[in-house]
Amino acid sequence: MDKTITRFDSLKAMKSDEYRAWQRLPGRDRIRAVMDLNLDLYAMKRQAADAPRLQRTVVKPSTPDRLDT
Repeated sequence: MDKTITRFDSLKAMKSDEYRAWQRLPGRDRIRAVMDLNLDLYAMKRQAADAPRLQRTVVKPSTPDRLDT
């Protein structure tokens, strides 16, 4: 994690730098960050046990056994 302190001349410059930094992150990291924010929000509302989670379905395609001749 970068601990550099940056000074901006305007709010617009700060927001554009924040946007560029956000866009540099891979999609999986952005999704994880949003999920963490949602879980924190539910925890603040004391509903953490019932918080919806991202569900992923794992599918293993079945293939017929190959017969080597």
